[in-house]
Amino acid sequence: MEAVTEDARNSRTARLLVARLEAVARVATQLPHSEAERLVELASVATMRAIALELIRAEQADEIWRDAHVRYPQLPRRTPLELPQRIAA
Repeated sequence: MEAVTEDARNSRTARLLVARLEAVARVATQLPHSEAERLVELASVATMRAIALELIRAEQADEIWRDAHVRYPQLPRRTPLELPQRIAA
């Protein structure tokens, strides 16, 4: 079995984030606003965890979120959340 390189892991995580945001954006207009916001919140938490686990760089994740909002203006805005210290460390 081949070892997964850091670059490959980073690229895969970035692709997964892009796909998740596109999926949320597609259904956002069909859901009540509170439900769409909840999906964005869950994607935000998943992004923060990926950053904490060093699966993706924070700058890259921020760029993906910015691009998603440009492509999908109906996507609810990401609420900045703070990681608990035990996860952030």
